[in-house]
Amino acid sequence: MKIKATLERIPGGMMVVPLLIAAILNTFAPNLLRIGNFTEALFVNGASTLIALFLLCTGAQINVKSFGVSVGKGATLLATKWVVGAAFGLIAYMFAGENGLWLGLAPIAIIAAMTNSNGGLFVALVGQYGSKEDRAAYSLLALNDGPFLTMVALSIFGAMGFVDGMFSLQSFIAVLLPILVGMVLGNLDEEMRVFLDKGSSMLIPFFAFALGMGIDFGAIVEGGLSGIILGLLTVFVTGTAGYLVFKALKWNPIVGAAEGSTAGNAVATPAAIAAASAGFAQYAELATVQVAASTVTTAILLPLYIAFLVKRLERKGYEFKEGNIMKVNG
Repeated sequence: MKIKATLERIPGGMMVVPLLIAAILNTFAPNLLRIGNFTEALFVNGASTLIALFLLCTGAQINVKSFGVSVGKGATLLATKWVVGAAFGLIAYMFAGENGLWLGLAPIAIIAAMTNSNGGLFVALVGQYGSKEDRAAYSLLALNDGPFLTMVALSIFGAMGFVDGMFSLQSFIAVLLPILVGMVLGNLDEEMRVFLDKGSSMLIPFFAFALGMGIDFGAIVEGGLSGIILGLLTVFVTGTAGYLVFKALKWNPIVGAAEGSTAGNAVATPAAIAAASAGFAQYAELATVQVAASTVTTAILLPLYIAFLVKRLERKGYEFKEGNIMKVNG
């Protein structure tokens, strides 16, 4: 039975298939794997640990001389994601109806969902289609976790004053440290670099499954059509913007598109904003379910959109080899 070969024939299969299987299990039999000990630790709660190990293995493949490239790509992704999400939030405020909503969406939900990205999903997609420098760009993307950038957008719009304490330097360092440890090991010892290289691809289906165990299809139903619209906007607007920016800079455009998602931790952002400014309290509950629906929608749709973009590039004569995209004919 050729499981590996079958998964590899599916675009993004090593990530998409385990994630969807786990999401189905979590939706219809949520307690099946929540039986404690090693089973639950690996298949349910293991995403953060497995991603951290993946980043360490990836860091070992980075030559210290090229780390600046990773920082540049990460900063570009971060800026693109925030600018597009903030711009749509501003449009929502400008054209909101008397109920304070635009297309049924709370503006704070739009900013929270579109400026925040699913780091695990990004790592999984870039792990399959990107280079080691692309994967290391994730270190900078930790800045869009939580409500900090949403607060910045609202502050700029004059909707609320800037709120201190929304970004933790310690959290940022905690994301960066596994990559740095890997870089040190790989640059000090070539044999360690080769040894750790095996982990980069092997870990993807395992942390993808664990990510899927955090997805409940019921969130789409609860968030309604408006939440699905928010997910569609996040994938096709922020994802396409990242694709076009990276393409213009002659970088791998698939890496840019891989930012077109909403992270699970963005669900808590509306409540955090409401706690900081009571004026947003009336929209917090609605925004929360809309962001939750966007999280699930993007987790399912983004890998499929990436697969479409990959096929489109391949039809144009490009191929992905060892994490790099190159023109092979024409």
